[in-house]
Amino acid sequence: MYLVVGLGNPEQEYGKSRHNMGFDAINQIAKNYKISLERKKFDAMMADTIIENKKVILVKPQTYMNLSGTSIKQFVDFYKVPMEQIIVIYDDMDIEKGKIKIRKKGRFR
Repeated sequence: MYLVVGLGNPEQEYGKSRHNMGFDAINQIAKNYKISLERKKFDAMMADTIIENKKVILVKPQTYMNLSGTSIKQFVDFYKVPMEQIIVIYDDMDIEKGKIKIRKKGRFR
């Protein structure tokens, strides 16, 4: 099982900002796989599905960026997701627009 989390802020004023890139990525994945992200759980909008024969939980925490770890931790604890199978998508102002960076290490609170 994989937990794929997109970080952003739930208010519309952030909707088109770079800061909501994580939400945009999750929305695009959901669109590509025709998945509805309307379920609410652990202070997040979420959906679960099968992608490439793997169970995947898509998550958009509704707690704002700085508190997103609280929501993510609830998913990790409830579904017993190993750290190696958690993907967090977020913006990084130090990366040139249009580029991505993949890190194997990180943490959330």
